[in-house]
Amino acid sequence: MPRLLLAPMEGLADDVLREVLTRVAGYDHAVTEFVRVSGTLLPPRAFRRISPELLAGSATSSGTPVRVQLLGSDPVCMADNAAQLAALGPAGVDLNFGCPAPTVNRHRGGAALLDEPELLYAIACAVRAAVPAHIPFTAKMRLGVTDTARALDCARALAAGGVVGLVVHARTKTDGYRPPAHWEWVGRIADVVSVPVVANGEVWNEDDWRRCRSVSGATDVMLGRGAVADPFLVRRIRQGGEAPADRDAEWAELLPLIGEFWQRVLAKVEARHAPGRLKQWLNLLRRNFPQGEILYTAVRAKSDVPSVSQVLAAHEIPFLKAAA
Repeated sequence: MPRLLLAPMEGLADDVLREVLTRVAGYDHAVTEFVRVSGTLLPPRAFRRISPELLAGSATSSGTPVRVQLLGSDPVCMADNAAQLAALGPAGVDLNFGCPAPTVNRHRGGAALLDEPELLYAIACAVRAAVPAHIPFTAKMRLGVTDTARALDCARALAAGGVVGLVVHARTKTDGYRPPAHWEWVGRIADVVSVPVVANGEVWNEDDWRRCRSVSGATDVMLGRGAVADPFLVRRIRQGGEAPADRDAEWAELLPLIGEFWQRVLAKVEARHAPGRLKQWLNLLRRNFPQGEILYTAVRAKSDVPSVSQVLAAHEIPFLKAAA
């Protein structure tokens, strides 16, 4: 059975959205936003802040295992923090060599390290020695910094360093999130390593998923923004993806989850940040749902919690009326 994984998405897919997305459809596992490792041994609360699921068997309420991702460039410090994390019982430990954000890259993190396969090897070796063998140890990489010249070397370095799986986001750092994703490179990487390779990048619908698997040769796919924009994508893929989406029925099913998302956001972040979180999700949902476009337009101009809650209640978001 092909595996479908939920990608780490910094600033987008935190524990609140992971909870909702994994409730709609069954992922084989999810990966958290990164925990930044920069010269100190982080306390357990730092890992639990990124992954509250660590307090519940490292899984969402629907049972999706959640692996925790680390980002950093110092092998010894990464290993020390990996050991600290491993003691908390994560469903897996993942390394981030894919983040293209300039603020991260300036501090030698994420995709900026893809010009240094020797360093990737040293980090992987150190973390592998710190993480017990029963905990899955994986990594995510892009194709390079500005080009693909060292993509195969980086993949070989990570595999030789002990990762048991590799996710390849099929773009370079400088590509950012601009299409296309170069899925053929996933296959080239799979040809030179002995560990399973997962394809990632630019999968928005069932046709994209089929083409990604065909072009890359990969069996397994990690979904990112496509899963946020279409929470039912995984379900339809698992059901065969042949019948057209019933967007009206899916939207009706999504309404209470939007309400739950809003309430969870209010419980987690400062009130001034809450409307932005909802707008961010609705902005992606409107790619697939006409009703999402209407709701996004109604919410877009609102900047305070009471106003947003009133809009949601007016659009018959379940159980928010009672809470208003």
